[in-house]
Amino acid sequence: MFYDTRTGERPLKHDPFKAIVAPRPVGWITSISARGEVNLAPYSYFNGVLSRPNLVMFSSEGFKDSVSNVRETGEFVCNLATWDLREAMNATSAPLPHGVNEMERAGLKPAPSKLVKPPRVADAPCALECKLLQIVPLNDLDGTVLDGHVVIGQVVGVHIDDRFIKDGKVDTAAMKPIARCGYLDEYAVVESLFRMTRPTA
Repeated sequence: MFYDTRTGERPLKHDPFKAIVAPRPVGWITSISARGEVNLAPYSYFNGVLSRPNLVMFSSEGFKDSVSNVRETGEFVCNLATWDLREAMNATSAPLPHGVNEMERAGLKPAPSKLVKPPRVADAPCALECKLLQIVPLNDLDGTVLDGHVVIGQVVGVHIDDRFIKDGKVDTAAMKPIARCGYLDEYAVVESLFRMTRPTA
């Protein structure tokens, strides 16, 4: 099968884009407004973008509270969403009115961050404290302004639950991080790893 996305042709009942770009790590983003209102929301368009220094990004379809808060305060936290926290993570995806604290609504305990104001999720095994570098508005091929915004931040602080550190490495499989897959209700969980050695030139 092949189809040209520019024609508007949709040969499948559901758009396969998210099923192809999968799995996608969940960026469980804590932010805080200039008024001190805490927001916690999951983003499936999330990833690391550079390792020196550590940079992360999340992309929002719509100018949502997370983007607004980060623009106001210049800070956010990426909390690791895991199998044990899956129901709470899902609860924070609800479209709640502006100013409602999703962390409280989901029954999650906040923990203070060290270098930024937004709190982290206390039960998350890892959290990345971030400072805003830039917010990039998105356009399409025709130059049309889209209702999409990429937030890029630099990691300034890292929290790791000591239980998941083994021989100087973080045991990813033991934490069981979850990821978004194809459609609205599909997720994956990382429970095992395999290794391949990178070839030499």
